[in-house]
Amino acid sequence: MSTTHECRGSCLCGAVDLTFTIDNHQVDACHCNMCRKWGGGPMFDVEAHHGVCIQGEEDVTIYASSDWAERGFCRQCGTHLFYRLKQDGHYAIPTGLIDDNPPWIFEQQIFIDEKPDFYDFANSTKNMTGQEVLEAFGAAPE
Repeated sequence: MSTTHECRGSCLCGAVDLTFTIDNHQVDACHCNMCRKWGGGPMFDVEAHHGVCIQGEEDVTIYASSDWAERGFCRQCGTHLFYRLKQDGHYAIPTGLIDDNPPWIFEQQIFIDEKPDFYDFANSTKNMTGQEVLEAFGAAPE
């Protein structure tokens, strides 16, 4: 499915609203140590490459999690809002923020080599190691 979709979401307390457009209905899961530490498990996200509008930006705190990326969260309630590449503004937005429920397709798992052994997803997905992800984005290892 390759149609664009306008999405809206907000943090738990409502201080921050996001609107953005996605180019497809692909959901990815990231198993990297940082995402799991940040959210207590893998991060399920959709990609937004353009048109991300944040209302309530004064309540967004940014954490520079690496030289090339940063994570945004609500300073009021702590909700995870996005993972963003610094250079090109690519956003990974947690699917749990999105208000409606378009027909998601669980497509890809990244940092599969950092996934703990105690869980597995039954879905058939494309799987990429951390090194493969870093090479695809042209990023250096942390």
